[in-house]
Parts: sequence; structure tokens; C-alpha cells
Amino acid sequence: MDKLTVMNEINEVLDTYCEGCFVKRQQVKDNGKTGAHQFCIKTCTIGEQLQFLGNEMNKLTK
Repeated sequence: MDKLTVMNEINEVLDTYCEGCFVKRQQVKDNGKTGAHQFCIKTCTIGEQLQFLGNEMNKLTK
């Protein structure tokens, strides 16, 4: 994988799953932006996928 491919994949995931996400919107209402962010990072399966892609990007930049 190259950087451009990983970036495109990250953008595709964000556009497909995160844009307009009802769960995230509800989390923001209930727990604020920080709580919603933590939910996405720790609980959401899409967040796990984004973390994986971010780690792949870090490997490519080293």
C-alpha cells in the first residue's frame, strides 16, 4: 500500500460510514463532542478500522 491509497481508503470510510452517523450525533447530544469521539475510538468498529488505517499510514511515513 502507498500513502495515497491509504488516504483514499480513510476518506472513503469517513464519507461512507461516519458522515451523518446517527450514533455519533446521539453521543454528541448525550456526552458532548469529547464523549462522542471516545465512543468512536473505543467502541465503534469503524473507529477500529480507521485506527488500523492510521497505523498503516504511520508505517509508510517512517
